[in-house]
Amino acid sequence: ASRQRRDRLHALLEQATSFYERHLWESAAGEPVRGYLEGRGLHEPICREFRLGLSPGDGLVRKAQEKGFTRDELRSAGLTNAADRDYFPPRLMFPLADARGRIVGFQARKLREDDPLRGKYVNTPETELFRKSALLYGLHLGRTAIAKQERAVVVEGNTDVIALRQVGFEPVIASMGTALTERQLKELQRLTRRIYLCFDADAAGEDATLRGMELAATLGLDVRVVTLPKGQDPADAPAGFERRLAGAESYVVYRVRLELERTPDRQEAFVRAREVLQRSEDSPEWQDALRLLAGRLSLPKETLSSLAPKGGVRTLAQELSPKMLQTGDRLERDALAACVAHPSLVTLLAEVSPEHFDSTLHRRFRNQLVEGGEDVELVVLKAELDARSAREGLDERTGKERLLNLRERRLRRELAAAELSELKELQTALARVQEAILELA
Repeated sequence: ASRQRRDRLHALLEQATSFYERHLWESAAGEPVRGYLEGRGLHEPICREFRLGLSPGDGLVRKAQEKGFTRDELRSAGLTNAADRDYFPPRLMFPLADARGRIVGFQARKLREDDPLRGKYVNTPETELFRKSALLYGLHLGRTAIAKQERAVVVEGNTDVIALRQVGFEPVIASMGTALTERQLKELQRLTRRIYLCFDADAAGEDATLRGMELAATLGLDVRVVTLPKGQDPADAPAGFERRLAGAESYVVYRVRLELERTPDRQEAFVRAREVLQRSEDSPEWQDALRLLAGRLSLPKETLSSLAPKGGVRTLAQELSPKMLQTGDRLERDALAACVAHPSLVTLLAEVSPEHFDSTLHRRFRNQLVEGGEDVELVVLKAELDARSAREGLDERTGKERLLNLRERRLRRELAAAELSELKELQTALARVQEAILELA
């Protein structure tokens, strides 16, 4: 887009922000929404600082056209739908700004059950100005504090950012969704090397934390995770948030703890934790992780000495590339996506136990496919997998291969942990799986 056109779109989005602000603070329709914000502990001064507003559901198009903006500009800014009417129904509006503070789009929160957009939170459609994967909510307000304090705290929700800033905690931003992207991390890298991740303590939040930590580590960032009690958000107790940061875990400690908590089988938990330790350098954090592993599994000293880092161990940033990081996750998603597209594969999926999946979210989805039923929390994942199957062209043969690949991966892990007496049996099983994969080719 030309500079002049982009400037016009920024000006239009600025006008829209002011329009939504006035409707929230000056109209009768805004009164219950103002009450809702107060009830959440978000007071007027901080809401005005973040320029929160209310969409009336109509009127924006007419107002913008009166000021000389065209239908094409309204559509290009993501403010109208296919019928050239206001895109957003009555919703609480969070303006989304770039690092310089220019409005590039909106995130809108559902207020009514009859809302046609359905989703609790809906973003502006992707436009030439708005790229969800490149944006961090609140960065324009928090960047000075991030650079000055040499730390950035990434939370999941916009209201978490607002609540923390309201009590004076300023180096905070939110990811647009759960998983951080490389572009977002590189934006933060300009300001600081230390990143704290504070996502929800559910399975999806743990997976997002893990992906974010691993990606940050590949960029050479010092990344730590803040763990909140299950069911609690940073906004629930913002005044004590600084104490939470003091107890933040390093990557290696968090990863080892997660492997131990997610894997009920003691031997497999040891193998997975050992994989994490063996690709990390010796450090105070590494020793903390080793103590955690030893304490949880009651390991003898002889076993601990075998885990000591050998000379020439590569750092996590050297060990992991983004492509390598995504391989395991991609394998699991491809297998599940193929099963969604080709229900006949579910019979084969039933032979692949939940323990074949590293992701708790993927385990839950596997169980839903095999056992039936509907988990409302997995609706979004199902839609993503459906789209992935179409995008990647996952046919039935490929699906069978991915399911066999999962079995192959698990057998390799068991081989790595096996006692001598078990080796022959496992090697035979692995050979059978590899033969089945070759037969598909």
